[in-house]
Amino acid sequence: MLERIRNLREDRDMTQKELSALLFVSRSTYSAYELGKVNVPAETLRFLALFFDTSVDYLLELTDNPTPYRRKQKKGKADG
Repeated sequence: MLERIRNLREDRDMTQKELSALLFVSRSTYSAYELGKVNVPAETLRFLALFFDTSVDYLLELTDNPTPYRRKQKKGKADG
């Protein structure tokens, strides 16, 4: 997982500082995520999957397919 998050960040030419600002964490906290020193919170994994247009399963190395799952459609009031 750690390598995948780093690779996705680098593919976007982003620094740890830039991505940590989007996550509202310090650069050192984000660095600890990539180094495996701390577990990445579920809400952060969800954000990263949406941000990088992939699935949490891909980030967690449960699949090698980076294609995200189809997102749920929110039901409108008329769908009742």
